[in-house]
Amino acid sequence: MTGPTRSSHGLDLRRRKLLFRSWHRGIREMDLVMGRFADAEIGRLTETELEEYERLVELPDGELLAWITGGERIPAEYDGPVLRRMRAFHDNLAADR
Repeated sequence: MTGPTRSSHGLDLRRRKLLFRSWHRGIREMDLVMGRFADAEIGRLTETELEEYERLVELPDGELLAWITGGERIPAEYDGPVLRRMRAFHDNLAADR
């Protein structure tokens, strides 16, 4: 899969923007990691989780990718439920290959 599978139809503006930004990161690896996660989860995120996700979207690709793939330890200020879900989601996708 190389692009979004979820339509932004039916999403509020905030979620549509996050979905778009998840698929347009800057490096393809992060497009796939965040884009796939957003396709699956963006509609279910709570208000608090959306705030966390918005913070994560702002981070540099290399830093965030290292945390998600386990290459670097996640700093405490970013080690929240959404990042943990994203990491587990990525791990599950990798295990399915």
